[in-house]
Amino acid sequence: MSFLKSTAAAAAILMALPAVSHAQSADAALEMLSRAITYRTVKTGEFGPNQTPQYANFLKDQLVAADFPASAIQIDPIGDTAAFTATWQGSDPSLKPVAIIGHMDVVEADPADWERDPFTPVIENGYIFGRGSVDNKAGLSIVMATIIKLKQAGWQPKRTIILAFSGDEETGMATTRHLAQKHSNVELVLNADGGGGSLDTQHNPTVYSLQGSEKTYADYTLTVTDAGGHSSRPTAGNPIYRLTAGLQRLNDYAFPVSLDEITRGYFTAAAERAQPEIAAAMRALVANDQDQTAIATLVANGNYTGTIRTTCTATMIKGGHAANALPQQAQATVNCRILPGVSTAAIRDQLQEIVADTTIKIEQLDTGTIAAPSSPLREDVVAAVTAAVHSRYPDLAIVPSMSAGATDSMHFRALGIPAYGVGSVFMRSEDSFSHGLNERLPLDNLAPGITHWETLLQQIASK
Repeated sequence: MSFLKSTAAAAAILMALPAVSHAQSADAALEMLSRAITYRTVKTGEFGPNQTPQYANFLKDQLVAADFPASAIQIDPIGDTAAFTATWQGSDPSLKPVAIIGHMDVVEADPADWERDPFTPVIENGYIFGRGSVDNKAGLSIVMATIIKLKQAGWQPKRTIILAFSGDEETGMATTRHLAQKHSNVELVLNADGGGGSLDTQHNPTVYSLQGSEKTYADYTLTVTDAGGHSSRPTAGNPIYRLTAGLQRLNDYAFPVSLDEITRGYFTAAAERAQPEIAAAMRALVANDQDQTAIATLVANGNYTGTIRTTCTATMIKGGHAANALPQQAQATVNCRILPGVSTAAIRDQLQEIVADTTIKIEQLDTGTIAAPSSPLREDVVAAVTAAVHSRYPDLAIVPSMSAGATDSMHFRALGIPAYGVGSVFMRSEDSFSHGLNERLPLDNLAPGITHWETLLQQIASK
């Protein structure tokens, strides 16, 4: 089906609701986001204890105040964090539930580095500043405000809706694994921490990305050891040279190119807006993903290498113990972003072949990530997302996308559950500071974000 314009069927499903103040719901989202920023939802450390459990209880209080039964809300402690689940029972118990996911935790922030305290919400010039103002407390606050608005409007979902919010997406993902196992019976997952829209420098929308897959994040250590000795008597076994030679072979290697439904859909849609030479290469690659001329054109551009193949690159290196001694060890960290459907073990074995030196020991580090397949581009999901996006920007292109980083979706996809990044935030690149200093959200995302999620849920949970 087309990703460039909505279908009549998509618009026809949208239900009319009793009048409820949209402005009040947007104000509620801002209030929840402001309160959310004050919770230091990071691992217990030098700045204090993890406040994710307190934030989870705050979210529970908001739902209970909106007449959701307390018995339908569960907070599961896991280590120093927690997993949050709220269930809105649908009218048809024979239908499998739909889950809305997102994460309550944020990346740590040192107040000494920020212009404003990262855990004090500050509203200036149309933005709200604070750690998590975008990633991902904006998504959670908008979803919460939408759920409460729908409840107060008297709407009843036909399909049960489950809110499943994790507490350590930015670190070990233990809560994500817990939630995926706990809700393994769901029909599909809508992720508030994925997808979203892009704006140009003049705040005009350029594209909406429907995230249907993500590359697997994996770190490997490459280690070479030797007996060492005096630096005045060099040997052929010097670990630094052996490791360097292996890394050079890795640098010279290009992993195979492979497209799937998501990346083919991405290039098909992206070709409509690309410069002629790039557009021609995109179309040629869709027709034949082994077209070497098309591959060379896209790789030379620099923006598409990660979209077409697995990538592995050295990111850290250390070795030696004294300036006047032969090194006894040299070690490098290699970071890989692996195409969906390829296991991390297979890449480890491939790295061993690439470095072509059995004395280089390769081990995978535990990062909490797992390999997961792409989700199919279901027509009902594409139609719902198209209607949601077009409620704000009519006729804007909807482009399927593969994320280079990991989200909670991968743990659901790994269980065979389709998961889609369908976030409502539209951003300019110059406003994007997630994980960085002075993170901020344009406030004009709140009201249309509620409409976005209303549209999604009315379609997805009504059939």
